[in-house]
Amino acid sequence: MELAKRAVVLVLLMVALGGVVSTMGEVYKVGEANGWTNTAQFNYKAWAATKTFHVGDTILFQYKKQFQNVVRVTHKNFNSCNATTPYPTLNTGNDSFVIPRHGHFYFICSLPSHCQSGQKVDIRVPKASPPPSQAPTSLSPSPSPSDSHHKSASALPLAKGGFWLSAVVLALSVSGFAY
Repeated sequence: MELAKRAVVLVLLMVALGGVVSTMGEVYKVGEANGWTNTAQFNYKAWAATKTFHVGDTILFQYKKQFQNVVRVTHKNFNSCNATTPYPTLNTGNDSFVIPRHGHFYFICSLPSHCQSGQKVDIRVPKASPPPSQAPTSLSPSPSPSDSHHKSASALPLAKGGFWLSAVVLALSVSGFAY
């Protein structure tokens, strides 16, 4: 009987961790090494055009909070660099936005002349956006710093195709819990 209980717990643990792994999206650092700034003359439009964003992905804005902020705006306000918005202004210097649905998500810096100088980005999530893909179950080398997107340290192990799931199963097997 004890063995059956252990097996049920193990299966539930695997299902729970498997769900976490399969729903993890990518993390994209806006501006890559430059971050979110108006001083580097970074082309945010070109950057976003090279990405295929999906529901569940995280958009990471890193910047010097003394000199920048992030404001989500409507399409009309994006085009006119008008920071009037029903959304809160982000200003911690390390802000993230998880994409909740398909469509466009418009962000600008509301400080004077920043948006006009190009500090704005349109995150487009196609309607036919498939869910984030699962990585292979084998361990692979970490992505190089030149990759087109940035994974946060906390998301990386889970995005590696169930590394933590494998570690938990192995630990439970070795401890005799599953047998």
